Amino acid sequence: MEFATLPLEIRMLAWAVLLGLGQLFLAAAVMTRQRGMRWNAGPRDGEPPPLSGVGARLDRAWRNYLETFGFFAAAVLAVVATGRGDAGTALGAQLYFWARVAYVPLYAAGIPYLRSLVWAVSVAGILMVLRGLF
Repeated sequence: MEFATLPLEIRMLAWAVLLGLGQLFLAAAVMTRQRGMRWNAGPRDGEPPPLSGVGARLDRAWRNYLETFGFFAAAVLAVVATGRGDAGTALGAQLYFWARVAYVPLYAAGIPYLRSLVWAVSVAGILMVLRGLF
């Protein structure tokens, strides 16, 4: 089956996985720049040096992604497995993904309020996907 013929919710899930990996690599690169290659390659015993600025914000954005991704993935898989996808669930999956894309630079730049609004849009997207089950 071609990627383009998969349900839109599944395609958004695949893109969300790639986004998560991208966030992981970006956060890790900045973390290594701040803490040093020696810390990164070492056993990481004890308390790590604290992150600051953009590095700390990228780490928090990554952790926030992890807090929502499981809910998104479960909702998408349940909707597709039960054949309950529709235009609303497809829109919800797209809202989640694009809001998460926008969230990263907003958080990295330290922009308050708008970042929270974008987070709320991503959660609304999850709820729209989940609505397909009810």
